[in-house]
Amino acid sequence: MEWAHRFTKGEINTVAEVEKAISDLADVEVVKSTVMRALKSGAKPMEVVNAMSSGLETVGSKYERGEYFLSELIMAGILSAEISKILKLYFESSMTEPFGKIVLATVKGDVHDIGKNIVAMMLSSAGFEVLDLGVDVPSEKIVETVREEKPDIVAMSCLLTIAMDEMKNVIDAIGRAGLRDKVRVLVGGRPVTREFAEEIGADAYASNAIEAITTSKLLIKDA
Repeated sequence: MEWAHRFTKGEINTVAEVEKAISDLADVEVVKSTVMRALKSGAKPMEVVNAMSSGLETVGSKYERGEYFLSELIMAGILSAEISKILKLYFESSMTEPFGKIVLATVKGDVHDIGKNIVAMMLSSAGFEVLDLGVDVPSEKIVETVREEKPDIVAMSCLLTIAMDEMKNVIDAIGRAGLRDKVRVLVGGRPVTREFAEEIGADAYASNAIEAITTSKLLIKDA
């Protein structure tokens, strides 16, 4: 494991337990206590984030294999949200002003919020102002938010391949509203690729939460 060189055996176990608790969809209180134990044992918040991401990847894989179903995905989202609440207390941004404003959403036709919640937490912790519109968000809502909030970036996510075309619909809708040159578009999610992002006219693609942070900073810097 990538954190092995930084922790004692006991500390490694607590971080690994976070990953297992999430992948096994343990009780909410069990997951929260496991995270707190890991943090108190010396694990850094980012190590917990990595463990959470790995656990959620396992959940996603089980969903794709038919071992987990929508209810399990929803439960995983609840667990990640609870962990995010804990980690927000540990993340400290050195920024007195936000890097920029980001509108974040899972597009219409997809109720996936696991990855989106991680990205929202990480972006917020990194110093961005994040407006999370939630899941199954229609293009009209995103366009309305862009018009009213004037964000620097619209970040869209999806888990289901059938929802991928909706990302293009959103980009087209932003263009029809005359707002495309006023906002950058970042896309991501399990089925999304860099090639697909270019094909639909997005400005950038991120494969994970860490990349979403660095890419967002570049998009704002180059705007």
